[in-house]
Amino acid sequence: MTYAPDAQDSPDVLERLRAEAGGSSRYGELLAAGPDALAAALTGAGLPLWARELAAYRLGLARDARAFEPLVLLLNHRDPPRCAAAARALAVLDDPRTARAAAALATNELRTAYALQPVRLLTALRAPESAPALIRTLSRLLSPRDPYWRVALACVEGLGELADARAREVLTRAQAHPRLAVAATRSLRALP
Repeated sequence: MTYAPDAQDSPDVLERLRAEAGGSSRYGELLAAGPDALAAALTGAGLPLWARELAAYRLGLARDARAFEPLVLLLNHRDPPRCAAAARALAVLDDPRTARAAAALATNELRTAYALQPVRLLTALRAPESAPALIRTLSRLLSPRDPYWRVALACVEGLGELADARAREVLTRAQAHPRLAVAATRSLRALP
């Protein structure tokens, strides 16, 4: 999965947030709000998570740096759709701190269950931090009984897209993993 850097709202994100809003008039207000009102919503007291996410998501798509920290927090959320929306907005935001933050999340052993979107975001960013973070994450996920094989697969696929020769050794080891073998072989072929 890659993140297209366009500034269009994703209908699936907006529909999910509208459903979470449950008919609240605040949803329409945030949808129509300008950047300053959205930024104020990020720091306002008593707003539900859906409202903060909507504000951060829209600011990210508008390339407003005030969205960076809230989006990084959402990238590390336990709810996969929130992580995916945050990753998409962070890719559009194009903040120079994004790759470092995504690498920290992807390589955090205590948060591996939530590392899928940071791994995909690192692949999309193609930053200097991307390949080293994916290599490090994949290296620790290669035990046969590791439950996070989907994160490992995203690392394998990402390393193939990045085509970084430093990944050769870890991709070769990934070929021995039944769920990763085909993708690892494909990614190895992409290396220079």
